[in-house]
Amino acid sequence: MALQKKRIISSPLIIIILSTSLLTSAQVVYSTNYSSDANVKVYVTKYKSDAGPVVYKTQYKSDADGNNGIWFFTEYSSDAKKKIYFTDYKSDANLVIYFSDYKSHAGWVNKGRQQLMY
Repeated sequence: MALQKKRIISSPLIIIILSTSLLTSAQVVYSTNYSSDANVKVYVTKYKSDAGPVVYKTQYKSDADGNNGIWFFTEYSSDAKKKIYFTDYKSDANLVIYFSDYKSHAGWVNKGRQQLMY
């Protein structure tokens, strides 16, 4: 009986740990050539004030944890947590981003669409 209780208690803990690990690596992205393959359609703005997130492109996958605007672009769609499509028109986008050359500038300016990258 005690063994069954232990399994019941540990099952929710395992689910929480797995869910957290999925959320923390959400910034590994793959840029697709087709809008229909994308989870999120992205428009790159020239103005930081228009952006949801300010995005810094990192060269290291290990830097891309959390939903904090630090993105690692992978070569393989199977490695990505999000597949994005860059659109030429702001009106076609689900998310408007601004690319920064500085990691310290990465983050969400407008958190209204933050859930798209989880």
